Amino acid sequence: MTSAADKPIVIVTAGGRNPQILINAIHARSSNVTVLLEQPESKKHFLKRRIRKLGLVTALGQLATMIASKFGKRFTEKRAAEILRLYDADDRENPTVPVIALDSVNTPSAIEHIRAINPAVVFLVSCRMLSASTLQAMPCPVINFHAGINPQYRGLMGGYWARVENDEGNFGATVHLVDTGVDTGDILYQSRMTPSKSDTMHTYPLLQTAASTDIAIRAIDDALSGSLKPVPANGTSRQWYHPPIWMWLWNGFSRGIW
Repeated sequence: MTSAADKPIVIVTAGGRNPQILINAIHARSSNVTVLLEQPESKKHFLKRRIRKLGLVTALGQLATMIASKFGKRFTEKRAAEILRLYDADDRENPTVPVIALDSVNTPSAIEHIRAINPAVVFLVSCRMLSASTLQAMPCPVINFHAGINPQYRGLMGGYWARVENDEGNFGATVHLVDTGVDTGDILYQSRMTPSKSDTMHTYPLLQTAASTDIAIRAIDDALSGSLKPVPANGTSRQWYHPPIWMWLWNGFSRGIW
């Protein structure tokens, strides 16, 4: 009989430093981990989707913020290294973890891989939303790591918006069950932390991730042992996006929230 510690775990991600921290933390708990690495969504598809949802001006403003954020990361490496040390987090790629490259999790190929592995839990971090048909095809519980407190800060940039909203008590992260909505599934665990004055939009997600590996592991342990205890995501619910560049600059210069 397979013990809970030996049951297979699948992690779905589009890659990056923050997901790698969770991959390493989970792999340290169980060696039976497989990563499904999907291709990130193209900026072209991102822009088209945002234009349909929010309009051209706002979508272009958000894209400008994303570009500025990518450029600005090089100036925050000192704080990033400090966060990794503080929480004993490891963001290095681990060659012992099997990785299967995919175009998207929402493909027949991805579903075939998952069914062949027959995991006890599928863990999502920084990947596409699962379509209703993909979610229905999953052979086990699907849980997600979200860098924000649900339901107040669903979507993107949860830490940044908590600060903008003068709600630093809800600066944190959530692990939740996955449904067809955007971070609307029942909550498993949440963690809260306090950003430093040197943190910015470039380091908020890293801080939220590095400080929350324990809740990811606890949720996975619950799934492996069949003892998940989800609770409804009660409270004011709102989905957030990247701030347009003019809003980001205003909050930065006027309030020191970058």
